[in-house]
Amino acid sequence: MNDARNAPFVASNERPGTGLDYLQRILSGEYAWLPIGEHLGFRIVAAEPGKVTLKGRPDERSYNLLKSVHGGWTAAVLDTAMALSNLTLLGVDQTFTTIDLRINYLRPITVETGEVTATGGVLQSGRKIAYVEAKLTDANGKLLAHGTGSLLIMARQSSNGSPT
Repeated sequence: MNDARNAPFVASNERPGTGLDYLQRILSGEYAWLPIGEHLGFRIVAAEPGKVTLKGRPDERSYNLLKSVHGGWTAAVLDTAMALSNLTLLGVDQTFTTIDLRINYLRPITVETGEVTATGGVLQSGRKIAYVEAKLTDANGKLLAHGTGSLLIMARQSSNGSPT
């Protein structure tokens, strides 16, 4: 993966191609990493139709009062993995938004957990709704958290408000 931190940020709704093309441009370094990933310490490492992989390493800034990683960090990583897996299937004229999100926290995450991997996938995609899931695992493959969600697929609007 190229270092995309110095590349220009291009929002998904401003992308010139398909969702998968967009993610491949992020992976190649042509477009900058996702701002939320930069902020929270995770990045996309692979994308193929219906599936993405993210890697991240939380630090103590993500701790809650129990001295473990806050569930919001985990939810953000899983939400991103689910959303991007759906994006890989969208055409030039489509966009999406999350309808709902459910996260099951199975093991605590701490700095000692080390790098974690989130794998997101599309379970079912229709014309208007996609059902997605993501799994967060440690380096040994232990399942740390699991998420599911529903996404609304919509026509993409151009910058002037008209459909693309």
